[in-house]
Amino acid sequence: MFLHDLKAPKGSNQRRKIVGRGRGSGHGKTSTRGHKGQRSRAGRGIILGLEGGQVPLIRRLPKFGFRNRNPLDMQVINVETLNKFSNGTVITAEFLKSKGLIRSLNRPFKILGTGDLKKSLTIQGGRVSKAAQEKIAKAGGKVESVESSSLTKKESIAKK
Repeated sequence: MFLHDLKAPKGSNQRRKIVGRGRGSGHGKTSTRGHKGQRSRAGRGIILGLEGGQVPLIRRLPKFGFRNRNPLDMQVINVETLNKFSNGTVITAEFLKSKGLIRSLNRPFKILGTGDLKKSLTIQGGRVSKAAQEKIAKAGGKVESVESSSLTKKESIAKK
């Protein structure tokens, strides 16, 4: 095979469609748009979601769900992760942030009761689940301030 033997595959070179330039072009008069009607006119054309007189799909589907615009994102810590601290340690938000257990001081944290606690610790601030409170008390520690589990909207916004 030589360079002069090379040919483009059949159908790869197509003539550009020139529209609305008279009958001689083959695409004159209606410019390949058929006769009259919405799709033959200039402008927007058919709007997505419109189905003629039929009720649109988006209105036929049932409504469900809710997404809070101001969610209260808790930073969760399990009781078993607190075992790495020594006895008598006072656990606050600043302490947890310095140890890398929570990301932000602006968001509330909650200690959950997953796992076992073998150290006596003092918890200050934040929230503590009932199971975690029992495990902390059983280990000889104490919970000094427990926030109520349901804040009002104003309080949750003020916390952020």
